[in-house]
Amino acid sequence: MMLLIMFSILLFLLSINVPIAIGIAITTVFAMVVNQGPSFLIDTAIVLYDGTMKFPLIAIPLFILAGSIMNTAGISRRLIAFASALVGFVKGGLAMINIAVSMFFAEISGSAVADVAALGSILIPAMKKKGYPGPFSAAVTSSSASLAIIIPPSIPMILYAVMAQSSVVQLFVAGIIPGILGGFLMMFAAYIYARKKDLPVEEAFDFQNLKKTAKEAGLAFTLPLIILGGIFGGVVTATEGAGLAVVAALIIGFIHRELDFKSFYKAASEGATQTAVVMLLVGASVLLGEFLTVEQIPQKVAESIIGITNNKYFVLMILNVFLLAIGLFLHSAAAIILTVPIVMPLVNAVGIDPVHFGIIVTLNLAIGQQTPPVASVLVTACSVAKADIWEVTRANIMFICVLLLLLILVTYVPAIPMTLVEYFYRS
Repeated sequence: MMLLIMFSILLFLLSINVPIAIGIAITTVFAMVVNQGPSFLIDTAIVLYDGTMKFPLIAIPLFILAGSIMNTAGISRRLIAFASALVGFVKGGLAMINIAVSMFFAEISGSAVADVAALGSILIPAMKKKGYPGPFSAAVTSSSASLAIIIPPSIPMILYAVMAQSSVVQLFVAGIIPGILGGFLMMFAAYIYARKKDLPVEEAFDFQNLKKTAKEAGLAFTLPLIILGGIFGGVVTATEGAGLAVVAALIIGFIHRELDFKSFYKAASEGATQTAVVMLLVGASVLLGEFLTVEQIPQKVAESIIGITNNKYFVLMILNVFLLAIGLFLHSAAAIILTVPIVMPLVNAVGIDPVHFGIIVTLNLAIGQQTPPVASVLVTACSVAKADIWEVTRANIMFICVLLLLLILVTYVPAIPMTLVEYFYRS
């Protein structure tokens, strides 16, 4: 009953535009006082401090900063030129370029909103100029950007790992195959649409141009090798890999001579703002987690669902519906912080691998980024494209269906996310 009251209070606070982190904190404090009395609040500041000082969380501001530097240093433009030379000869090639560059950008930034902001301002106007409908241009940019939270490194995966006490590195490895598969499925959907609408070819294939653009983007290609190679090779932790990403992005920016103090200051300011939002959410989540633990609410939820069924695939279906519904109203970070502490006892009780479930959670939230009313990534794409959100949503249905298909495959064919994890870490 208390959980329902808390959720109702939170929804009310959100409806009057109270920031989500403040709303979670207020709701939790109210529940603490009602159930435990004011004495429970004595250690609140210490709980907040301890919760936000976890080492893996340091990776979040570093990955955000690396993505911001990459955008201001001209790396995005070079990647787009290379992708154009590589797949621009295909019908609807500019849509293919959009998806391909988003997949690569995802390997560095870990943030879908950063992906849209960095690439959308370049690609959406270019697509419109070539005759692509505005809503479709925004839709393909928005949906492909959500690959950034599936392909490692991923900020939502880091948050999930902290909340679920799971391995960040194993989650990163588990996201590789689903992320690549999702990208190719989106390309296939875009190709079918392009054939149906007779969209133009971007440019004829020219091997010399491909070599030229590959050379210009060569330094950018080292970033995933440095980040993911170091992490997966066991040379650095995920947090240390994030630090390497910042250093590498700075060096590449200076080599290209497109990064000065003014642009670095702008990138650092953007990174600090995004980090502050996430860390406020994390701090509020620590309070919520403390309350849930004391009241044993997660265990009670687990017992009630197990009372209905203990079949893990049926439980996964229930959790998918629940997470898709949550994704309609909450940003990905907030959804992870609110739901993971509640459902993890259930996940463990029915024998679901926490790493497998982490990819399921991430995919659900990727879909939530595309489905109004919240749809943070979709809203950003609409803002860049100056397009109506409902027109873009209609054009986006095909890509949302691709993400739903991917969710079903990942949920019920565990080998898709877990094969590489089993091979590298559990064999």
